[in-house]
Amino acid sequence: MQPGGYARPVVVVPVEPQRQRPDLGGGFIEFLFGDRGPQPQSVAPLVQQSPAQPPVAIYANSDPSSQTYVDPGPVRRAMDPRFLPQEVEYHSKEAAGTIVIDTPNHFLYLVEADGKARRYGVGVGRPGFTWSGEHTVTAKREWPEWRPPDEMLQRQPYLPHVMEGGPNNPLGARALYLGSTLYRIHGSNEPWTIGQNVSSGCIRMRNEDVIDLYGRVKVGTKVIVM
Repeated sequence: MQPGGYARPVVVVPVEPQRQRPDLGGGFIEFLFGDRGPQPQSVAPLVQQSPAQPPVAIYANSDPSSQTYVDPGPVRRAMDPRFLPQEVEYHSKEAAGTIVIDTPNHFLYLVEADGKARRYGVGVGRPGFTWSGEHTVTAKREWPEWRPPDEMLQRQPYLPHVMEGGPNNPLGARALYLGSTLYRIHGSNEPWTIGQNVSSGCIRMRNEDVIDLYGRVKVGTKVIVM
């Protein structure tokens, strides 16, 4: 307090509103090709970004009418541990070795014998991009290159036509190709998106999980997407 009982004035710097950016579908592509510059990647493997907190009121002095608002930014929260790989009870008519993807609940099951399955958390298609059907694994690739399909390039013409495989590739460490479709079960360097509707139809997994799955399945494996 200053002499006379008045609060010392506080200088409040207005927060410039963010510019509207095009919808790039979220995730790594959003980071790579959005209008934000590169930012430090300090997110831990089991952490995801939550929606931004509500603006916080700050008073420039003791007069309530002097309040202004600042955006505290997003906060982090731990990924739900139920999306980590685990052995579960799973009674199915499908043969052992079949992959079953439960799209609404964001789980991939690798059917095992004796009423068991190995369950993984997955990210699935965002609204308008989910699908269902039955296919087989027609190819397997380690650190695959990424070629956006023509439909994606029409929606997002600023994307590269080819991206070599590697840690920054949105297909991650491994990919299982499904039938003659453009869909894949693939890795992701954004583990905080697992358990969400985020993709253009592909099934994404944590890199360590897709590596584990990759070693357990063969070309010709039956895949059911529900």
